[in-house]
Amino acid sequence: MKTSKEYNERRNEILDVAGRLFSTKGFARCTVNDILDAVGIAKGTFYYYFKSKEEVLDAIIERVTEMIASRAEEAASNPQLSPEAKILNIFLSMRVESEMDNELMNELHKPENALMHQKSLSLMVTRVAPVLARVAEEGISLGVFKSDFPEQYMQILLTSSITLLDDGIFRVKPEEQQMILRAIIALIEKMLGVEDGTFWNMAKQYWA
Repeated sequence: MKTSKEYNERRNEILDVAGRLFSTKGFARCTVNDILDAVGIAKGTFYYYFKSKEEVLDAIIERVTEMIASRAEEAASNPQLSPEAKILNIFLSMRVESEMDNELMNELHKPENALMHQKSLSLMVTRVAPVLARVAEEGISLGVFKSDFPEQYMQILLTSSITLLDDGIFRVKPEEQQMILRAIIALIEKMLGVEDGTFWNMAKQYWA
């Protein structure tokens, strides 16, 4: 019987290899047999872990989401950060370039993969919004923030941010994206009742 460690190692190996194949061959053109050959396993072994290649992509999305959620949790629980810095760091932690390369992101943006793309966005909001809400409530308790609807505001903020800044949904020029980002930061300030420029001045330090 496989131990939990052996199971997770083999499962992650399949996900790693499949992710590279989806990036290089394209999700639609990649077959289960391609994955079997690249990993060096039998079909029965593959189906022990996954029912289909769609389930593999689903698992890759979930794994990336969990990595980002873990980074968000780390920022939220850092006692050395102020509530404002925690909020900003959580948003910065949501960058996925290092976990999911551009080709794989492009695959998710294709019309035939729209459902999986939608699920990836939904998972992100479901996992990260509660972390943001917790930090917002912490700031309220410390008298740093003022907000009547911290949980709902964070859900709205995160959903709109992810959607508007997603190249697969809205194709905007870099300068337009910069303006959207500036507006989102201004919106955070209004939602949390802080002085105008509070988050923007902090954000500029990261992007300087």
